[in-house]
Amino acid sequence: MDWPTQDLVAARAAATPERTALLDADRDETITYREYDAAVERRAAALAGLAGDEPERVAFLLDTRPAFAELFYAAMRLGVSVVPLNVRLTSAELTEQIERTAPDALVCESDTETTATEVFDGPIASVDAPTSERVRPLDSLDDGPVEPATLTPDTEQLVMFTSGTTGQPKGVRLTVGNIVASAMASAFRLGVTPGDRWLCCLPTYHMGGLAPVVRSALYGSTVVIQREFEAAETAEILDEYGVTGVSLVPTMLTRLLGAGWEPSEQLRFVLLGGAPASEELLARCWDRNVPACPTYGMTETASQIATATPQQAASHDGTVGQSLVNTTVTLVDGDGDPVGPGETGELVVDGPTVTPGYLDPEVTDDAFGPHGLHTGDIGSRDEDGRLWIHNRVDDRIVTGGENVDPGEVVAVLQDHRAVQEASVVGLDDSEWGERVAALVVPTDESLSANEIEAHCRERLAGFKLPRTVAFAEALPRTASGTVDRGRVRDRLRDRAV
Repeated sequence: MDWPTQDLVAARAAATPERTALLDADRDETITYREYDAAVERRAAALAGLAGDEPERVAFLLDTRPAFAELFYAAMRLGVSVVPLNVRLTSAELTEQIERTAPDALVCESDTETTATEVFDGPIASVDAPTSERVRPLDSLDDGPVEPATLTPDTEQLVMFTSGTTGQPKGVRLTVGNIVASAMASAFRLGVTPGDRWLCCLPTYHMGGLAPVVRSALYGSTVVIQREFEAAETAEILDEYGVTGVSLVPTMLTRLLGAGWEPSEQLRFVLLGGAPASEELLARCWDRNVPACPTYGMTETASQIATATPQQAASHDGTVGQSLVNTTVTLVDGDGDPVGPGETGELVVDGPTVTPGYLDPEVTDDAFGPHGLHTGDIGSRDEDGRLWIHNRVDDRIVTGGENVDPGEVVAVLQDHRAVQEASVVGLDDSEWGERVAALVVPTDESLSANEIEAHCRERLAGFKLPRTVAFAEALPRTASGTVDRGRVRDRLRDRAV
């Protein structure tokens, strides 16, 4: 058999049932792959009871917790695609994503139950004890044994949303083949041992948080789940549970180092992604023997595209390393023609990890070309294939590992009755990497930054809110009439000092 037609937990339980599969760090509880398999079976029966006959997609409005992992594999066992929804989004943002994916059911938790009932009209169940009459307890929905689906590489497993260049989030379709290929390529770069323990403290509704859950089951190693990153507690978990690998964004790692954390001998890698890592941060890692591996990846490739070893990061400032095995990266100029080493161009990615497309066919058509998926990132590489990422074509802002599209924030600002126009850029931030900043042209001189914040808070997730707001009589423009983002950034930077 050339392909694992079973879900990954079922296949692993058959091969190594007694190995530790999952460790709940918050409750100090572990389960074996045999127990994991049984939990997945119960969740699959409950999902089948909730979603009805032949469901195609189920949505999860869940934060990071073991139940997310069990439900993910339950959906895989049923051959159902998962739509992980960001619990930090507003009801309006969630409603739009639900309408576009049309899930057959939604699973929530106590913290998201109220929002779930606001945004979804279909069947809802909670992994906790529900308080609403509309929400059923998931544990009560066991519909008996389920018939496992036969999986293929083309089986759609995920729809994840990521920011688009137009401001509307793009729905990325990922297949079983994509996530398995990504796990295998990552293993060749980072290595795998039977005793590995990969800490997951990132949100599992992002690929960076879900990837350790997927990879650990395929490898037969242990995923350690911490519900929420907190520097002091995460430092204890890393040491106490013998963690060998962890996925972090630069903000998290900066906080760990600031809390005095020192890596243990068993820690093999810190996969560092979601935002660029500064040279200062990587220098601190090298000095403290933190095995930081700067990585470049995206939802559309089920995580990693390229990853540097700690040695590469130390000897070649700013590199994200070579592309992973079976991943082809072509740099192209504005005409779509490949450029050579040392030249700057847009990164275009091809290989088995790359999404078959987006929810919207026209977005897919625009994103793919002769060399693969156009990433929108500008970079360069050397003769040995090491990559450097310089900036984005669309000037997207990355704050604390979250992508923010400036166009989306501008649209919300201009919806205010007293805003004539606005420009949004990212400013350097010592804690978050970047923060959202807005230069606003008001129609009413009494308009205040507090009023802007209140207006945006009702319509945007917290990480998208402008943290620096300044006012101007007009936006600075170039000779051709386009907004001069460099001068906008300079004005906002002066305002922030």
